Amino acid sequence: MFTAGVLTISDKGAAGQREDRSGPAIGEVLSALGGSVVRSDVVPDEPAAIQDRLRQWAGDGLDLIITTGGTGLGPRDITPEATLGVVDRLVPGIAETLRAQGLKATPHAMLSRGVAGVRGRCLIINLPGSPKAVREGMEVVRPALVHAIELLRGEYTEHPPS
Repeated sequence: MFTAGVLTISDKGAAGQREDRSGPAIGEVLSALGGSVVRSDVVPDEPAAIQDRLRQWAGDGLDLIITTGGTGLGPRDITPEATLGVVDRLVPGIAETLRAQGLKATPHAMLSRGVAGVRGRCLIINLPGSPKAVREGMEVVRPALVHAIELLRGEYTEHPPS
């Protein structure tokens, strides 16, 4: 069992002009893994709003935060920069694997700038904003999530058998 937060970054979503379908898709996958989504919110593409929520949720002791949206090349896509402003350590293998696997589905995956990192004992992962990309991304990270959380908690210090 682990606790998670799902943060959707969308100007239109925060203004009530677009229904958030990506956040609930993340929640479904996390629940299937035994996670409990205890925080979810939609914030605009504003660095301060994103960073405040990430700091607050990580400080509340969440094990995992998944963001969705704001990872592309649009002028307001600043989720990676906001995330980099709050993490203590990067986990580049997650972002690299997400892009590599995404390229199998679409060449547009190379345009995703999402990052992954750790704040305290909380793993933070950026995913794109589309429900399809979220489902594909969650499938990519799913096999390593529980082990990553165990490592961050200090519960599991040996490598699992291959």
